Amino acid sequence: MSIELLIIIALIGFPLLNFIFIYNSIIGKRNEIENATGGIDTYLKQRYDLIPNLVSAVKKYMEHEKTLLENVTKLRTQAMSANPKKDDIAAINNELSKMLGGIMVSVENYPDLKSNTNFTNLQNTLKEVEENIAASRRYYNTAVTDFNNSLDMFPSNIIAALMRMKRRAVFEAPEHEKKNVKIGELF
Repeated sequence: MSIELLIIIALIGFPLLNFIFIYNSIIGKRNEIENATGGIDTYLKQRYDLIPNLVSAVKKYMEHEKTLLENVTKLRTQAMSANPKKDDIAAINNELSKMLGGIMVSVENYPDLKSNTNFTNLQNTLKEVEENIAASRRYYNTAVTDFNNSLDMFPSNIIAALMRMKRRAVFEAPEHEKKNVKIGELF
């Protein structure tokens, strides 16, 4: 082979290989977001499955908290419906988190319930699931940030524009969850 032919192959091959590498990198990052979303969904499903057990354990002790328990059950049903919208899922889960916190605070009024082994196990499991949801959301935000960076940085931004890739939004907590908790108001 002549030197000219090798130079032509290198001039064509290097950009082509670079394009393939960047393209695959962007696709991998997009798939990582989908994976992170699936992880969040898994923990949310686990939360939904725990709620009936939690509600039935608490019901025996909290007849006067009936409305709160009914609202939690209603939200769980909405979240588990066949095709909820992505925006609705976030709003429902934020409201559900708020109400579950209300149940835990209400439990403080029932020493017998707090000492019940089944309830304590449910409460600990729910706490663990909530921590897993938080960790999954952090992972999701990391994946989204990595993906968005690849859409903004040169030269991957050129390939991302050719692929018509759009930025993704990171998970943000609703305003009421960002405020300091005033413990005195909870009792």
